[in-house]
Amino acid sequence: MIGAGQAGLAMGYYLRQTELSYVILGKEERVGDVWRNRYDSLVLFTPRWFSALPGMTMKGDPDGFAGKFEAADYLAEYAVRYHLPVRLETEVKSLYKQGGEFIVITSSGEYSAKHVVVASGPFQKPWIPHFSSELSKSVFQVHSSRYRNHNQLKEGPVTIVGGGNSGAQIAEELAGDREVYLSTNRQMRFMPLKLWGKSIFWWLDKLGIYRLGIHTKLGKRISKRGDPIVGNGLVSLIRSGQVKLKPGTVNAESNRLLFENGTRIEVQNVIWATGFSPDYYWIHIPDVLDSGGKPVHLRGISPVEGLYFLGMPWQHSRSSALIAGVAYDAEYINRAIVSRKGG
Repeated sequence: MIGAGQAGLAMGYYLRQTELSYVILGKEERVGDVWRNRYDSLVLFTPRWFSALPGMTMKGDPDGFAGKFEAADYLAEYAVRYHLPVRLETEVKSLYKQGGEFIVITSSGEYSAKHVVVASGPFQKPWIPHFSSELSKSVFQVHSSRYRNHNQLKEGPVTIVGGGNSGAQIAEELAGDREVYLSTNRQMRFMPLKLWGKSIFWWLDKLGIYRLGIHTKLGKRISKRGDPIVGNGLVSLIRSGQVKLKPGTVNAESNRLLFENGTRIEVQNVIWATGFSPDYYWIHIPDVLDSGGKPVHLRGISPVEGLYFLGMPWQHSRSSALIAGVAYDAEYINRAIVSRKGG
């Protein structure tokens, strides 16, 4: 497995039940560092009972919500509990296929395997619009993946570009002590944390929406709409004016951002909560990626025999990139690997 995050660990859980030998490669210093290195106020929007990998629940109030350090420590404990063969500080430099075997070149040596699962997850290459370079050097800029807390910022207002869950959580965090603008190019939709006393994810699971396949008619519609903001905390801040909504950001000049409606504001701090782009530059195998650099697959199974992908958003369903949901895809890929005799 390439990737020692939640996807790689879930895959390891199922593989340990087989007779196959395997290793999990991670470039981080510790299991869980992908979570530790995100912004301090990050809180999972799924409750603890719905945020666990197979075989091991999260400690604490099952209806409560874990912070980033708790999520990170949970993954580290999981790897220890199941004696998963994780090799850290091992960055994959190149992957190619030679005959019937894959060759994996890493920072700590070379590996060969009949099967490879790319479980590097959705957070790969931070994406920032090219016009960000037009902003003055006096403006502090940071991508949400490198933002930690308000101590990084200069004095004055902050503009968050991007209306997803990360942008929403950071806006809520900062609204208490400074002027906050939130720029988004889409209509923001909000989903409550609870409905009639139960977690909204309990309802989504019971109604079958959580695991609805992307190839179904409804699944296609939901995936095209983008993820809603989970929780209503931001709604009251917008209504009170503590967070000011702006249209999508289309350009920058000196110390100003320009928006879709022709308006502009002066900025001192900009947080780019603009997501990530795929980064599989190290895969040197034909027919694996499409013209946009995304994996070609069906439920994670590549057209190249023996190669699989795991942990991608909407790999099969809405749950695919979440801690609890990745297990369904891992189990499916495990069955595919085991069914190919000689693995």
